[in-house]
Amino acid sequence: MKALRWHNQKDLRLENIEEPKALNGKVKLKVEWCGICGSDLHEYTAGPIFIPTETHPLSGDKAPIVMGHEFSGQVVEVGEGVTTVQVGDRVTVEPIYACGECEACKQGKYNLCDKMGFYGLAGGGGGFSEYAAVPVEMIHKLPETVSFEQGALVEPSAVALHAVRQSKLKVGDKAAVFGTGPIGLLVIEALKASGASEIYAVELSEIRQQKAAELGAIVIDPKKYDAVEEIYKRTNGGVDVAYEVTGVPPVLKQAINATKIDGETMVVSIFEKEAPIHPHDIVMKERSLTGIIGYRDVFPAVISLMAQGYFPADKLVTKRIKLDDVIEEGFEGLLREKDQVKILVKAE
Repeated sequence: MKALRWHNQKDLRLENIEEPKALNGKVKLKVEWCGICGSDLHEYTAGPIFIPTETHPLSGDKAPIVMGHEFSGQVVEVGEGVTTVQVGDRVTVEPIYACGECEACKQGKYNLCDKMGFYGLAGGGGGFSEYAAVPVEMIHKLPETVSFEQGALVEPSAVALHAVRQSKLKVGDKAAVFGTGPIGLLVIEALKASGASEIYAVELSEIRQQKAAELGAIVIDPKKYDAVEEIYKRTNGGVDVAYEVTGVPPVLKQAINATKIDGETMVVSIFEKEAPIHPHDIVMKERSLTGIIGYRDVFPAVISLMAQGYFPADKLVTKRIKLDDVIEEGFEGLLREKDQVKILVKAE
């Protein structure tokens, strides 16, 4: 079958590899759609970051690995011992590997596992392929009202919903989202579902500004305004919670300073470089700074919200391509076309 494999930085290859089997405890899927994540792009341009160059303790795999962790598909085969899923089920994948034994896992915080990895980044297979064999515990069924395209958005939407759930945000609070790429736009949707009264979106890209406005956010263009001053003015002292979703060091300071007294900044993005901040920006206003990685226990809630119309693919997906074009039109396309939001890849 065709599959996209990461060999090294700037070295992705679309190769013919052996089709996987549904071994004990696994489910074989015909992949329908797979999204290109910011993490995938980071691995392409600056990796390895999450991709193991030595054998991963949970996946038992190492580079070269099949990429893709935001995907949906249909069950075509079930392995021995699998009783919760059957052939024909429409599903999405929660791609976290966790050991189940470390302190984080014992506390139920499996996304903080000492050995944590992602299917499609840490090995084992991936969604940029025609078929994938996935541990059954990663499988979540999709209702008929949620399309396969929506199914490929469940994973990134889970990041957004987890970020909002872990923050201090309460119904009626005001929020700011710094950066409205795919995750930032999904954070806006999660904030809407959580009852935020005002959502400010700080974004440079005009197309992403339009997407944020379509989702109901109040757009602030940092080319035209000092974002912190503008948010202060419009909110009479700052937002309750700011979400940093750019990974750009200077933006973290802006996000902190856009919050009110006792406000919170939630770091959602992955930073490639250190981000210097002045502790006085936190101390003098008794603000808090926290962060999340991935998600836990939110896939069912995301799927339910999707069935109600949240996280709409038609407003978030800007490009749909075939697996044959994933390198040039997908990864290279995202580097060329800075206004792209979410690219979905069709496995054929």
